[in-house]
Amino acid sequence: MKDSIKKEQVFKHSIDKVWKAITIGEEISTWFISADFKAEEGYRYTFIAPKEENCTPITGIVQKATPYTLIYTWIVEGTDVETKVTWRLEKIDEGTKLYLEHSGISNYSAETAIHMFTSFNGGWDNCISKLSQYLIQEVHAG
Repeated sequence: MKDSIKKEQVFKHSIDKVWKAITIGEEISTWFISADFKAEEGYRYTFIAPKEENCTPITGIVQKATPYTLIYTWIVEGTDVETKVTWRLEKIDEGTKLYLEHSGISNYSAETAIHMFTSFNGGWDNCISKLSQYLIQEVHAG
């Protein structure tokens, strides 16, 4: 059983534009799910998806929020299992490279860990796809 999910994506957008999209609650709420979120160390955040998306609320605490690195704990409502999400951005010639890692999934019990890994993996693919679409729309709108 793998303990972490790792994703990489290149965006043809400035590092500051991508950083704002993943760290400002109003922006996250536009492209992903409703977010009471601030990229401030110690901030207790909440992500709540619409019921029709069949997603359970997520809560956690921002552990690190320095320019271009964001780390927060991730607790699915109804569980006491804490995992960790790390976003890291790197400025490259083509724009911005995003590195995403969701670790600690083996903290769940065996069968639940397998289910959560599968769910989180697909969820992060969807998340990155929505972020990409959002950034493209923002460029065309602005």
